[in-house]
Amino acid sequence: MTAPQSPSHANNPTPSEPGVLFARTSDGLLVAKVRDNAFAMMTATNGRYYLASAWLLSRPMEEWSRGDFYGHGGELADEAAFRARVHENAEHQRQRAALARREIRSGAHTPWGASQCATVYADGVVSHSTAGHGGFHLDAAHNAKVHPALRARGGWYEEDCAWAAIAQALPELFTDYERRCADQTIRDWYPDAWEAIHARPLLPGESHEKDRRAFERDHASDWIVISAIRSDHHPGMTECVATLGVDRGAAEQRRYLVPSAEYHVGRFGFVINAARHQLYAGPSNFAGWR
Repeated sequence: MTAPQSPSHANNPTPSEPGVLFARTSDGLLVAKVRDNAFAMMTATNGRYYLASAWLLSRPMEEWSRGDFYGHGGELADEAAFRARVHENAEHQRQRAALARREIRSGAHTPWGASQCATVYADGVVSHSTAGHGGFHLDAAHNAKVHPALRARGGWYEEDCAWAAIAQALPELFTDYERRCADQTIRDWYPDAWEAIHARPLLPGESHEKDRRAFERDHASDWIVISAIRSDHHPGMTECVATLGVDRGAAEQRRYLVPSAEYHVGRFGFVINAARHQLYAGPSNFAGWR
């Protein structure tokens, strides 16, 4: 599928709002520029699209190509979604500039190693980068503002998920985009804390972790596939290795044959239907079962 076509004036960079430019490259790629950040709407193999990104592309936008982009920013439904994501980034960059965060050199010791550089969000709120990881450190006064369900002893918060506790506690130090990301992170990975903060339960589909718990509870007595391979011995079938519940390290494992057209792994795994899927003990494509 080719990218949807924009009006002909998009072949030249056109401002959508201050600081945002959209253009169409010579090979038909819809691209955008926000300050030093470049974005492209790439086609995906499933007929959808995804957001690609790059930084400091010096050539004219019409000369950009697929090979210039290396970052993957998630799926896009259509051109409108691409434009919305670009505008969201522009808003984020404007707000971040207004926050006047300061970059400093730091040799501080962190739980992830020696700090190589740091960003000061406010006195007592510092984000550290190390060779392999990074995260925030809060002084005692700021750490006391973090909700007890999310508070880390010592004030250290790693950058993947735990940082969201700081954005929730100190929203004035973060952009709207960062606050939205933080809220989603807490929903997905700390649902008990989110429910305590907002005084309402999360519904199915609102939290990855809560949905995972429900899946494990509902399928504790079912056989869940932990590995699968197309069968050479039974064309059209997929050979599956399954364990009871979600314990991948369980001693007992069973093999099943599942029609390949039916084998689609869900968010938390494929559940064997004992009434439909054949328990199998024949020749295997798995090296360990031969």
